[in-house]
Amino acid sequence: MAIEVRPLTGAEIGAAIDDLAGLRIAVFADFPYLYAGDPAYERDYLREFAAAPDAVLVAAFDGARIVGAATASPMAAQKAEFRAPFEARGIDTAALFYFGESVLLADYRGRGIGHAFFDHREARARACGAGSATFAAVIRPADHPARPAGYRPLDAFWTGRGYAPVPGLVTELAWQEHGEPDESPKPMQYWMRRL
Repeated sequence: MAIEVRPLTGAEIGAAIDDLAGLRIAVFADFPYLYAGDPAYERDYLREFAAAPDAVLVAAFDGARIVGAATASPMAAQKAEFRAPFEARGIDTAALFYFGESVLLADYRGRGIGHAFFDHREARARACGAGSATFAAVIRPADHPARPAGYRPLDAFWTGRGYAPVPGLVTELAWQEHGEPDESPKPMQYWMRRL
């Protein structure tokens, strides 16, 4: 069966929140995020993200099952810790679209779904008048003890889409990793491209 990738709207988003929360927990448990997810937090996060003006939530369906998802909304609607590095550099967040997570179950990777996620989000950003798009990716050292053998970062994929890391444009976000007693801050590198 072909995979259908499309934006969710209105009641579809609410109906998919539990599935999307589970998907985020499953995918982000792996390296490089190593996230010890909490379903209640995830549901609240997704509801808040989806409620932002002009937000889009794109889902990949295998039949009725959601196997991947990606989010985007104006940077101006994001929390202060997301906006702060841009504002400190004088970058107008009103002209910037923030791409949140892009999560896809491992069995569905390599089929062009990641490109479809970016296509939908970039189209939404342009329709909302954004001049640039950005996302943040966790920074992990090459010798991180949890890095699996043969791990390939997504840098080449992102570069192929026209994104580049912005030197010095780094923020910190806190989450609890597997094996940690509490949340701890993690460095996040911003990538950007003109639309």
